[in-house]
Parts: sequence; structure tokens; C-alpha cells
Amino acid sequence: MRNKKLQIGLFGFGTVGKGLYDVLERIGSSNVEIRRICVRDLSKPRSIDAAFTDKAEDVFNDEQVNFIVELIDDADAAYDIVKTALTKRLPVVSGNKKMLAAHLEELIELQREYDTALLYDASACGSIPVIRNLEEYYDNDLLTSVKGILNGSSNFILSKIFNEKMSYPDALKLAQDLGFAESNPSLDIDGWDSLFKLIIITVHAFGLYVAPEKVFTYGISNMNDDDIRFASEKERRFKLVAHVEKIEGNRLIMSVMPQLISRNKYIYSVEDEFNGVVIKGLFYDKQFMFGRGAGGYPTGSAVLSDITACLYDYKYEYKKLNDSQLPTYTTDHSFRVYYRYTNADDLALVHFDSVSESYISDNNKYVVGRVSLAELLRVQDELRRRNVFIAAYPRD
Repeated sequence: MRNKKLQIGLFGFGTVGKGLYDVLERIGSSNVEIRRICVRDLSKPRSIDAAFTDKAEDVFNDEQVNFIVELIDDADAAYDIVKTALTKRLPVVSGNKKMLAAHLEELIELQREYDTALLYDASACGSIPVIRNLEEYYDNDLLTSVKGILNGSSNFILSKIFNEKMSYPDALKLAQDLGFAESNPSLDIDGWDSLFKLIIITVHAFGLYVAPEKVFTYGISNMNDDDIRFASEKERRFKLVAHVEKIEGNRLIMSVMPQLISRNKYIYSVEDEFNGVVIKGLFYDKQFMFGRGAGGYPTGSAVLSDITACLYDYKYEYKKLNDSQLPTYTTDHSFRVYYRYTNADDLALVHFDSVSESYISDNNKYVVGRVSLAELLRVQDELRRRNVFIAAYPRD
């Protein structure tokens, strides 16, 4: 599409859609224009004069629209929009990480079949261009792990707890009042948002697609004051961490869960709504990427970066998917955890390979021990329902 003006059909005009519109207005781009905007509710008052519609076909039937941007929160509708765009050979940018995590294999094939680009860097880490970096600069076998804070809402809550001694309910309410967390915050604080992003990152980091239901995912909603006290006594902080790592035998492990992070780790100091990603390799050790992970302008700017890339005919090449030595996904891996529980049934729920520390008082009970990802995946639904809390507890 080089030297051709992009006439955008935009789906969604929430925080990010409006952010993209404002960014384009601010920079006064001469080769990118939003031609039509499809929204769910036309009756909602809006402060701009634009060609709004509530019918997708109005966008796709407009012959001047030559580019699609999808920024809606409905995963099923987002899938229909992206699939339609690709089959019509309209390049498309998507911000819906839940949809991408569920359908990425199919969408990769559609890109190849119709020779049309789908870009989604903004879906993974807001303003951090992690996908393109993994595609362009880490496209070899030296990469060993990617881990980090991928959700700004949960990180904002944890920052207020550990920096300002807020209670968990008060920190959550503040995040909701400021628009960092939804009225139903489960997507953020229970780890699902981070999981969807991790699925996408893993495809570009290691060439392997792993279905979301196969990855142990556990958030911070069960955390209480006893857990916070334990972390403070150990001079650590809880961070909700998404983690993919290549281990011996060319095997790949993945998880999303709280971790007790020590001061010497990069992500210890990632605060508020910011994201931080640590990329580790065999010979270059660790590299750290940091930036805002939420908000209309940071994410809207990332969407614009994807749009601009399409002006120069950029596409993801998915080179690692064709690797003859693709790693094998496994949950056969044990590691140290902190596990706070309420009664004997809670303790019996999880089979520990070994226990190195145990504490029991009238009001607080916990163990520190080794457990496998397979075991945690087996009981993860029950862990969420009970009054328990579990976090990875690395040695350093």
C-alpha cells in the first residue's frame, strides 16, 4: 500500500478508538484518515462530527475504505470483522487479544491464503512494541524466555498496596474510579488478559501456539492482608507475571500467576499502570522493555504504529512457525510456591512434591513447597473458588 492514502474503517470508539482518533487529529497525518466509524450504539452522544454507523456492512461496502482497524471488546464480533477484512483483502489491525488468542492459528492461515496483513502489536503490551521486536530482532534459537507484567490494571492495584499501604478493596476501587479497571475486573485481576497476551507473544517468540485452556492461570483476587504481610517480611512484592520459558529437552513451559519478586529483578520497580517485559537469551542475557500498558493515547499510538507499518507493506512473517525444531509444550515442571490456605481440605487439595516451610496460627496458615504446573492446572478452578492464595516464590 506504499504511497497510497489509507482510508480507515474503524470498529469501536471506546477508550482506544477515541485515543487513535485524537492522535491522528493531533499529528495531522496526510496519508491516514478515518473514513467511517462503526459503533454499537448510535444514540450515544459523541463530541466529534464523523461518519458513524452501527452496521458493519456500511464499512465493508464503502469502496473507498481500504484498511480496517478493529478496537472492540466483543471477541466474537471482532473475529467476524477480522475474518471478513482478510477475505476481502483489506489489511487489518486488531486490538482484541482474547479473539486473537483463540483464533490465531486460523488467522495466520487466512493471511497467507489472501496475502493480506493482520497486525496486532498494540494488543500485547499497549505502547511496548514487543511483537515486532520478537519478529525482527529475536528471530533465532538464542531466545530462552519472555516474562513480565502484561496487565496495567492489576499492576496499578498492587503498586498502591505495596507503595501506599492501601487495602486490596480500596486499591481496586481506586483503579475502577480512574478507569484502569472495569466494574467487573475479573479479566484483569484474575489473569485472563495477561494469558491472552502471553499466548500471542509465545507464537512470535517460540513459534508455538498453545490453547489458553492448557496454561495455568491464576490472579490476585484471593490475595489478603496475610499474603501482603508475608511478602513484606521477605522484602518482596507480589506482581502478576506472565511467563514463557524454554527448558531442557527443547520443552516450553508457560504460566500466568502472582510471583514474589525480589528487589534485584527488573519488574520489581514497574509501577502503576505500566507494563514491563524481560526478554532473555543464551548469550545476550536479559533485555528489558518498559512502557504504559493501558490508556487511550498510549495504546492508540501503538495502533497507529501498526497502521503506519502497513503503509510500507509490513507483515508478520511468522518465521519461527516453520522451524524444524519447534519446542514441545509441557506442564511437567515443578517450582517453589507460597500457598496460603484456610483448612486441612485446602491443604489436601494440592499435592506438593516437597514442603520446606510450614506455618499455622489461629488466623493464618501457609506452606512453602514445590509443586508441578500439571498439578496446579488440575486444580486451578477449585483454587479460584476457595479462600486460598498461591504465588510462585523464586529463590532469588
